Amino acid sequence: MLNIFTLVNGRLFQEEIESLEELSRFQPIWVDLESPTVEEKRWIKQYFGLSIPEDAMDEDIEESARFYEEDNGELHIRSDFLIADDDEPRTVRCAFILNQHNADLKSQGVLFSIHDEDVPVFRLLRMRARRAPGLIEDAKEVLLKLFDADAEYSADTLEGIYDQLEKVGNTVLSGDVTDAMASEVLGAIARQEDMNGRIRRNVMDTRRALSFMMRSKMLNAEQFEDARQIMRDIDSLDSHTAFLFDKINFLMDATVGFININQNKIIKIFSVASVALLPPTLIASVYGMNFQFMPELSQKWGYPYALVLMIASAVVPMWYFRRRGWLK
Repeated sequence: MLNIFTLVNGRLFQEEIESLEELSRFQPIWVDLESPTVEEKRWIKQYFGLSIPEDAMDEDIEESARFYEEDNGELHIRSDFLIADDDEPRTVRCAFILNQHNADLKSQGVLFSIHDEDVPVFRLLRMRARRAPGLIEDAKEVLLKLFDADAEYSADTLEGIYDQLEKVGNTVLSGDVTDAMASEVLGAIARQEDMNGRIRRNVMDTRRALSFMMRSKMLNAEQFEDARQIMRDIDSLDSHTAFLFDKINFLMDATVGFININQNKIIKIFSVASVALLPPTLIASVYGMNFQFMPELSQKWGYPYALVLMIASAVVPMWYFRRRGWLK
């Protein structure tokens, strides 16, 4: 899918392009390629003179090659954006290309973004840019606002993680945690830990992209200050992710502790039962030795006497253990 965005009266207007002729009728500041076809890439190359690298969306690209400037003046930025889906949280690699200085190409002043699937941050920016005039001034502003929206999206996701952990904490600290409940709690904690780790990696990647933009001197004074503010927001998110990791570890330790308590209860019951059965075992062993001179063996009441003695020797310890509260 090939979408272009033009700036009219301070608002972004979106157009979906289905042919090269349609593309030539607009003067966009942002061209968004979502899972572009070979034909759409050919339109971009033919009209704007821009060649999209084959490895633009590769996940295993070297870190040193994610932020660089070509000899023809094109800035290349590859950044990851979070999709906080409950069933399948993931990050999507997005490649950005921006030509600021080479006036020989029609791509000058146009931001190109390439990604495999739609990203919530992109939808958020499109919605805001339609409703808020003056939000976007140029292609650099589009890229900057995308990173700003990414930080805000991460913050909203962190709030969701905290709400989920609070529910888990209420369950764990209720004091009545069964093994089945503990299993569900551990699964929920693991999911939130994974999401928190993804957010931390995402904001780290965003910080690196902003740092590259600031070092490349592509921003004016106002945009540079906006980038610094986004960096400060990211620093606060880092602190919050660290806090959530501590909370996750606490809940994990508490849940494992309850599992150990439940296991200790089972072991305690077996231990008490073993101790209670020792006297009957001893009595049975005595009368099973088959010595010649054992008076009880020749009596009619010998067998019932041994049974009663064994039952009594088992009941008395159990009664004592129960009175002491060791069976609870």
